[in-house]
Parts: sequence; structure tokens; C-alpha cells
Amino acid sequence: MIEAARHALEAALGSCIEFDANLSRHTSLRIGGPADALATPERCEDLVGLMKLCAEYDLPHTVLGAGFNTLILDGGIEGVVIRTNAMRSIAREPEGIRSETGISHNSITKYCIEHGLAGLEFGAGIPGTVGGWIAMNAGIADREAKDVVREVVWVEPAGTVRRASRDELAFRYRALEGLAPGSVIVAALLAVTPSKPRSVQAEVDRMLAHRRDTQPLDVPSCGSVFKNPGGDFAGRLIEAAGLKGAREGAAEVSHKHANFIANRGEAKAADVLALIERIQETVARESGVHLEPEVKIVGRPS
Repeated sequence: MIEAARHALEAALGSCIEFDANLSRHTSLRIGGPADALATPERCEDLVGLMKLCAEYDLPHTVLGAGFNTLILDGGIEGVVIRTNAMRSIAREPEGIRSETGISHNSITKYCIEHGLAGLEFGAGIPGTVGGWIAMNAGIADREAKDVVREVVWVEPAGTVRRASRDELAFRYRALEGLAPGSVIVAALLAVTPSKPRSVQAEVDRMLAHRRDTQPLDVPSCGSVFKNPGGDFAGRLIEAAGLKGAREGAAEVSHKHANFIANRGEAKAADVLALIERIQETVARESGVHLEPEVKIVGRPS
């Protein structure tokens, strides 16, 4: 990174910019090489200024959010990595809940319980933040982010703030399409309905218990590694192929849920990639199905 760009970033973001940052500390897998620069804007205005600087100095940027559902390669990431988890205001509006991009599902769940608001319980226990939740159209088998989104606000690469209603957005399975490449979601309006706090709490408890029973929540992982193919489940196919417990280095297919890869020690991104390729090859050979990664793979090889 040229010195002029570095000085401009420091002047604009102060303590919210870090150079040569170790990204393994900021991902759920605890894996990843360094970032040239790691920015953590605290307000939409800060993000707009950051995006304009990236455009001015021709700096590539990568949105990390809270670091879930992401595999950062061992060579790290060129340019500016943007963490959005410092932008986390939440407020009740007549049409729903207005949430900034960095608020966690856990925080939304607590807010809904406290205020007796139903409709978002299905997201209880899904890791990450609202921005990633919407960008990935996260959800469960019968309910996804698209079902509760009323409006999304984002910043385009040139620094322009845009907003669109649900009807103007193009959601598909584990993706939101139609935003300019490199855009960063900054806020969303989510639909809720009045309920009793104890009713919301009961449904949240049910969802959390199911996740504890079926997912390896006690070890570093990135969540679901593969998308479910039509009419089937990636985890079932991986388990049927005899791959539970399969390892490459310290990366392991979870014994609890075969669509999770756990970091059992000092795993490298290369270990996880090798395991992903092994799973794809084995499942294709055994069942004829090609598994498409859900995890976002970003960065430079070592």
C-alpha cells in the first residue's frame, strides 16, 4: 500500500484502522493471513468516507463483517478489509426493527425478547451479523432473511448510499443479487409482530436447543461449508460418503454435523481447502452430486 493511501486512511479513521492486521483473530475459524489494512468504521458516514478513499487510491476492499462463513487464505488479503461489527444500533419503528449491519443475531434475539417482538426467532443461534445474514440470505429450511426484510440500505463502491424495498431486491438461495459488486450493507428494516416476551423466549430456547444438539458449537468453525443441493442435504451426502471425522492437517469434518469443518488446533486455510476438495471429489464419486461451497473463500494463497 502506498504511503499516501496509508496516511489518508489514518487521517480519516484514526484508531479504527489497523495495518498488517492478523485476520485469524477476526474469523470464526481462527484462520487467515494478514490484511494490508483492517478498517472498523463506527458510523455510516465513516464507511462512506472509507469507500471514497478506496476508490480514490484504487484500493481493493473486502467486506469481512464479523468473520463468519468466511475462509481467509493463508496469504492474507490485499487492500482494505472492512469489519462492520462496530455499526450496531437497533431501534423500533412502526414498520419493524431498524438494525445497523453490525448487530449480532444474539443481540437482536435479546431485543425481541425484551420488547415482545416475534418473527425473527428462526435466526436464534445463527452466527454473524445482520449485514452478513442479509447478504447470504441466511436461514433455515423453511424461513430465510428474505422473508423478514422490508428494506435494505447499502453503500456502493463510489460512496453513494442506496436503499431499496424488499420488492426491489433479488434474493436467491444463500445470496442477495442486484447490488453493485463491492457494495456494503449498512442497515435493514426487519418485519416483526407484537407478542409476549415469554412466547418469544420459548421459541428462541427451542431453536437454540436444536442447534446445540445438532451443530458443533464448542469448536472454531465457519458454519455450513456447502450449500444444500436441490432436494437433499449436504451434511447427509457427506456423512453417507463416510467422511465424518476426515482430516487434512488440523481441519476436520465434524463428527456432530458433517457439513461443518472444525479447526482442531493450528489448521491452515490450505488444510481446509484440501478437505473441501476431498469432500467434493468423494461425494461426486459416491452420489454423483457436486457440492457448491457456501463458505466465502477470499484472499491470496500463501
